Amino acid sequence: MQETVSFEEKMKKLEEIAAELEKGDLDLDSSVSKFEEGMRISKECNEMLEKAEKKITMLIKAENGELVEENFVQNEE
Repeated sequence: MQETVSFEEKMKKLEEIAAELEKGDLDLDSSVSKFEEGMRISKECNEMLEKAEKKITMLIKAENGELVEENFVQNEE
């Protein structure tokens, strides 16, 4: 049974990995291993964000009184 890890926990782990890599104390093999782990976690976070974005929708009441579901689009400022 696989344990579900939250987005926030994954981001925290990703930050820890980045800090370890930035220190420069790891040997080459360890650095590559940490980098691979970070890339895997980054991909998982991206997938979680994409799923969340798909779930976010806005309901807008149309002129004829029907509710219409539209995809949420964030305004860029």
